[in-house]
Amino acid sequence: MSPPVAVIIPALNEALAIGEVLKSIPKDHVRQIIVVDNGSEDNTSAIARTFHVDVIREHRKGYGNAVQAGVRVIKPDIEIVVVLDADFSDDPTQLPLLTGPIFSGEYDLVMSYRCPNLMKINAMPFIQKCGNLFVCKLVSLLYRVDFKDMGPFRAIRMRSLETLNLSDPSYGWNIEMQLKAIHHELRILEIPTSYRPRIGKSKISGTIIGTIKAGFIIILTCLKNLRW
Repeated sequence: MSPPVAVIIPALNEALAIGEVLKSIPKDHVRQIIVVDNGSEDNTSAIARTFHVDVIREHRKGYGNAVQAGVRVIKPDIEIVVVLDADFSDDPTQLPLLTGPIFSGEYDLVMSYRCPNLMKINAMPFIQKCGNLFVCKLVSLLYRVDFKDMGPFRAIRMRSLETLNLSDPSYGWNIEMQLKAIHHELRILEIPTSYRPRIGKSKISGTIIGTIKAGFIIILTCLKNLRW
């Protein structure tokens, strides 16, 4: 029987990539896979269904809304939740690297660190690198915790996720998780992982306006969750 792990994949117009993502997930390490279609206009959902995974639709736009929709349909026996993007930029085969430290009882939240030495050329646009570095420095300044990355590929203990009570509907969901994890004194680990150019066009870093909008939301989330 597969370990009690659920993978949530928020997806928006990812027909070109979703099949590659689903094929690459190590099935012997996962009990439930949930693809959350966040209003795609292509055949993302149809392709996902051919892999016999759970496919749901979340009509409210926003990354956080999509992930939360997936959380709501997780099976009751699931112990670890993995969030994975649908663009195939992260390598799903590395999933056991994230879940292992949680299964061993050492950590509650394990996040991918998109290590420069393991990153393919042109995997991350320059403006995205700058934004990522800025947010890490901001968190270090405000929260006295040093993160190397804000990568979306992450695993968290289910009961820890429930404790955090996350609510951000958009791009601030990941950073809200990290900040509330600090407040709740969760044991956090970053694992170096590879990273490659995504398949298709990014909804965030693919445009300057999208990057600025996402950065603004993330900064507001940092300030909103600050405890003096």
